[in-house]
Amino acid sequence: MTPASTEKLLLALFITLQPILALQCTLSEIPEDGQLNFRRLANKYGLSCEEHDVTTEDGYILKLFHIPGDKARPVLLMHGIIDSADTFMIRGNGSMVAALARAGYDVWVGNKRGNRYSRRHKRFNPDIHKEYWDFSFHEIGLYDLPAKIDYILARTGQTQLSCIGHSQGNTVFYVLGSMRPEYNEKIKLLIALSPICYLHHLPPPAKNIVQAWPFIDRLFSLVGKHEVFSDFSLETNVLKTLCTAKGSYELCGKGFILRIAGLDTDELEPDFLPIVMSHYPSGTSRKSGTHLLQLGLKRNFTQMDYGLQKNLAVYNSVTPPNYDLGKVAMRVALIVASNDGMCSLTDVKILRSRLPNVVEYRVLDWSKFNHIDYVWGRNMDRHLFPTVFSLLERFGDESKGDS
Repeated sequence: MTPASTEKLLLALFITLQPILALQCTLSEIPEDGQLNFRRLANKYGLSCEEHDVTTEDGYILKLFHIPGDKARPVLLMHGIIDSADTFMIRGNGSMVAALARAGYDVWVGNKRGNRYSRRHKRFNPDIHKEYWDFSFHEIGLYDLPAKIDYILARTGQTQLSCIGHSQGNTVFYVLGSMRPEYNEKIKLLIALSPICYLHHLPPPAKNIVQAWPFIDRLFSLVGKHEVFSDFSLETNVLKTLCTAKGSYELCGKGFILRIAGLDTDELEPDFLPIVMSHYPSGTSRKSGTHLLQLGLKRNFTQMDYGLQKNLAVYNSVTPPNYDLGKVAMRVALIVASNDGMCSLTDVKILRSRLPNVVEYRVLDWSKFNHIDYVWGRNMDRHLFPTVFSLLERFGDESKGDS
C-alpha cells in the first residue's frame, strides 16, 4: 500500500468513527473534579479565583487566572504544549496552585493562545479563519508572555515576578529572553520543570513520535486541520474514550501515557486518570506541534522551518535562524528527573551549557519521577514542592535579601 492510499484509508476511518467516539465520551462516568473548570476547581478547594482577559500585540485574547495573595510576591505558572491552566489545579489540595496560595504567593496561572480558555481574537474566529492558527511556540514567547508579564506587574505594582514553567512552558521563556531581551530583567527567577529545549536524545517511544510527526502532519494537512486536540476534536475524543472508561488504566495509563512520560504508577493512580483525561489535552495549533518536533528532527533550537522558498521570504535565508540562548539572561533553575521520557538529561545538559545564568541544576531524588509528575504527581508535596519553595525563597523573595 502506498503512503497516499494509507493516508486516505486512515482519513476514511477517522471520519467514520468520529460520531461514535464522540458519543462514547459523553457517556463516560467522570468524577466531579473532571467536570469542573479551573475557577470551580479552585473554589471547591477553598481558593478565591479571579479571571482576567489579556490581549496580545497581535490580537489574541488570553485567559489569565489569579489566586490573590501577597502582591509583593507574584508568581506566573505556564503550562505545556497541549495543556491548560487546569494542569496546575487538578490535584486539588495537593496541586501546585494550592501549595503556592497556602504559602501566601500571589498566584497567576496562564493559558496559551489556542487552548480551551484562550480561543478568542480581536479579528479572527478560530472556527472560521485559518489565520488564527498560524502560530507556534515562537509567537507564544514573543507575544503571549510579554502581555501576561506586563499585565501582572501593572496589577501588582511590582517591577519583577517569579515564573514556573512545565515542559514547553519553559521553551517559550527561552524565546522571550532571546527575542525580547528587555524582559529578562522583569523575571526574578524561572523555575524550569522538565525544561524542554533540545530534543535529539529522546528515548523511545517519544523519539518515535518525533520521527513519525511528518506523516501525522501530512495527514492533518490533507483534511485541512489547523487546530489539534481541541475539546471536541476526533483525536481528543479518542483519548477521552480510551482513558476515562472503567478498567482503562492498563491500556491507557501504563500502556500509553506512562510509556511516553516515564513509568511511575505510584504517582498516577488508576482513580485519578479519568480526572486527568477530562482536562487533558487542550487545543493548540498544528504548527505548534510541527515546530516543537522540528527541534528533534533538526537537532537544534531554531525558529520555524518553512522550507526553502518561504524561509527566504521570512528570514532572507534558506535555513531558519537559531535562537540566541546567550541573550537569555534571566536566572534559571533547571529541575530535571532521570525517568523523564520526554526531557532527557543529556539534552538538558546541552541547554545548561548554553544558558548564561543557570543558578541551579537539580536532579530530583525520586528515581521514578517522570514528565507528568511535575504537575499531576500524587506526592508532589514530598518530591517537588520543597525544591520549588527553596528556590523561590532564595532567588524570588526580595524580602530575603537575595539579589
